[in-house]
Amino acid sequence: MKSAFQKVASALRPRPPRQPHEVSSKAGRNLPAAIVTAIALLSLVPLSVVVHIEIFVVLVAIFLSIGLWEFAGALLVKEIKIALIPLVVGVWVMVAVTWVYGLGAGMIAYLLTCGISLIWRTFSARHAFTDGLVGCFGLGWIGLFGLFAVRIAALENAPLMVASFVLLPVANDTFGWLVGIFFGKTPIMPKISPKKSWEGFAGSMAGTLVVAIVLLHFVAGFNWYWAVLVGIVAPVFATAGDFAESLMKRDLGVKDMGSIFPGHGGMLDRIDSMLFFAPVCYSIFALATGVL
Repeated sequence: MKSAFQKVASALRPRPPRQPHEVSSKAGRNLPAAIVTAIALLSLVPLSVVVHIEIFVVLVAIFLSIGLWEFAGALLVKEIKIALIPLVVGVWVMVAVTWVYGLGAGMIAYLLTCGISLIWRTFSARHAFTDGLVGCFGLGWIGLFGLFAVRIAALENAPLMVASFVLLPVANDTFGWLVGIFFGKTPIMPKISPKKSWEGFAGSMAGTLVVAIVLLHFVAGFNWYWAVLVGIVAPVFATAGDFAESLMKRDLGVKDMGSIFPGHGGMLDRIDSMLFFAPVCYSIFALATGVL
């Protein structure tokens, strides 16, 4: 009979993602479930920053850890096994030292974690070096990019900065999806993501620019050119993040990285655009507020 610890360990062990049932709708997803899930996820951000900004930092660590767990499961399709335990521990250390000491400390923690994960996989019977390198890549993509979200939470007027960082990629996805459904005809990269169209991207640009100007210029008090700059670069980097994950899923042969969110797939399917946007978002915010 399994102990409680064994049951928990079995439940947390990464597995290949379960692929969702086909949804025969123009939206390409279970729309009611997607809306409920999106509202629930978005509500966590204002609650965390209003109650205590450190709660948001903890949420970042949790989301990044789930993302690494999904990444590890998706890699099993190709028989690649990364050192998940040291990588997840490393993510928490990276987030903690970045919050307290800054990005430099977080990057040092990243390098140390990569070294530990490589050593960890040397005890593997096969593909040890490949497993180790892929683990370092995953930690860089998910963990290192995620550290910039932690630093955004350390900026002046942190609640509004965090809200802008989260809502701009959401605006990009929402306006691009809506315009793409009704007017999308010209795919950007049909072999990678056939549902993303130039018309949808134009909707993303327009909608995100409006949201950026309202949030950053009229509410946060940024000079108009900083707001416009963020509104322009957010769709570019957020869409690049979507394409990067789509390319990875195509190579792995999976539809979604996970299935924990009804109508949305996995955690990585929700934060892929934010991960790519986080470094440039922090850089612009830091320049606009005089931190850099």
